[in-house]
Amino acid sequence: MANLRDIRRRIKSVKNTAQITRAMQLVAAAKMKKAQDQAMAGRDYSSQLNAVLSDIAANFSDEEVSHPLLEVREGNRELVLVVSTDKGLCGPLNTNVAKKLRAETSADAKYVTVGRKLRVMLEKTQKDILADYSVHDPVPFADARAIAAFLTKQFVDGKFDKVSIAYTRFVNTLSQVPEVIQLLPVKPPEQSEDSGSIEGDSSDSLFEPSASEVLASILPLYVNFQVYQALLESRATEHSARMVAMKAATDNAKKFIKELTLEYNKVRQAAITAELLEITTAMKAME
Repeated sequence: MANLRDIRRRIKSVKNTAQITRAMQLVAAAKMKKAQDQAMAGRDYSSQLNAVLSDIAANFSDEEVSHPLLEVREGNRELVLVVSTDKGLCGPLNTNVAKKLRAETSADAKYVTVGRKLRVMLEKTQKDILADYSVHDPVPFADARAIAAFLTKQFVDGKFDKVSIAYTRFVNTLSQVPEVIQLLPVKPPEQSEDSGSIEGDSSDSLFEPSASEVLASILPLYVNFQVYQALLESRATEHSARMVAMKAATDNAKKFIKELTLEYNKVRQAAITAELLEITTAMKAME
């Protein structure tokens, strides 16, 4: 059985750990609210962009709205933007993205990375990483635009037939879903009641000066914002996952402290009982 000094040392160590995880939980919770608000606000803008693209696709022929970013190619050369975290202590977040990446991308794909965790994993598995970006917190649109410009250039120059994004979509504080979505070629979303639509009947939509010129302006913005939204979603999920993980660690530490305190009291009581028995025995022997 452990002695009292060892148990006291363990209790002190666990208390220090609990203080650290509690502080990390509070920091993550403060960042989480701002990141979640950013991610949710971006979804409305994204749905309106989707609605405009849907209207153009529904009302004009392929010849009228042709654009390099819409070009569908037969090859299988794939470039994947992988968004992960720079730091750990956020549960299985990065592991889930890695599993999704292996399941839904080609084996010989090349990569652009945001975040250290999955970049290190890809390097260890000897994957071809073309570029690595670091993104500030909170995420500025300029960072996303630089990444989108690189991806777009690789596609337009004909180096790749498909560009995808692997990231984690924010659902709520307790739920994050890893996803792999196609970025290029842009596939105009189908019109639906849930996806939103531009004001008025889409069949009567008029585009000035022309649908092709509107498309030429909106497609680069669409690509930029898709990358930006993926970064926002990933950052919101990172802070949410870290807050939940640190809360669980703090709760486990408190539970462990209670167990150690109980063990300490048992050992202490046993030591006191043994001392009393020794004193009683000695007194009887002196009689």
